Amino acid sequence: MEEKDLKPGRHSLYMEWYARDPGGLFIKVNRWLYSAQSEYQRIDIFESPFYGRVFSLDGITMTTEIDEFMYHEMLVHVPMFMHPNPKKVLVIGGGDGGSVREVLKHPSVEKVVMCEIDEMVVRAAMEYLPYTASKLNDPRVELVFEDGAKFVRQFKNEFDVIIIDSTDPTAGQGGHLFTLEFYKACNEALKEDGILCAQTEGMTYDWEWGSTAYKRIKANFPLVRMYLGFMPTYPGGIWSYTYASKAGWDPIKDYNPEKVRNFKEPLRYYNEEIHKAAFALPNFVKKYIGEE
Repeated sequence: MEEKDLKPGRHSLYMEWYARDPGGLFIKVNRWLYSAQSEYQRIDIFESPFYGRVFSLDGITMTTEIDEFMYHEMLVHVPMFMHPNPKKVLVIGGGDGGSVREVLKHPSVEKVVMCEIDEMVVRAAMEYLPYTASKLNDPRVELVFEDGAKFVRQFKNEFDVIIIDSTDPTAGQGGHLFTLEFYKACNEALKEDGILCAQTEGMTYDWEWGSTAYKRIKANFPLVRMYLGFMPTYPGGIWSYTYASKAGWDPIKDYNPEKVRNFKEPLRYYNEEIHKAAFALPNFVKKYIGEE
């Protein structure tokens, strides 16, 4: 779609209404870059004077340039630093490319398969989100445009790490990536020492989905831990992630901070202190997930 520039001093307004609350997220728009309806969802990308480039699906904010690194670093680096030698990684979802970008900061990685159902999302991100999608053309990356819940079933003992960077379960195809059967298939697709990490929603507005995802993952892995991170432009401002290890590696007891201290790539949010602190859950979150 042709870019639309607004006159200096004039703004249009992007509004994301939260399902549970009459409020929401409201962002000034300097310029609309891309708007299209794919087979699965509406895709919008625009520029904002404060948030930078903003990417949304069906009116739900996926990423903003000002804070996407917080989400992607927490989703990716916790499992990547916990695995002793991650070589082959599967990213399910993540069409904006941010998770792939962070995975490829780890020098041991030889191949990343990104399975995203909506090819239009990936193509739009590669054109209009150049930093977030900066590694999608890397020769180590294989792009697959399929339903991730079906795609993962064809693999057994294949991946070192699986990262589930899904949309909300209420949006489009996102619900397929929150089922008990899906997490079982992920377990089978991992090697015996494999690690899974999934985004499991906010624990203020959408705690039911976070609790459900955690319990379903726990039913399929011997060691499962939820952790939290700040995410200012997501509902509630705090986001949950669920870590699962087939070999029973504990993200605190078995964590090696030296790997982080010696890491050569730039990290803006994640560090060894954040890693440890993220697993300290508030009492209300413990109650939601049945770990009081």
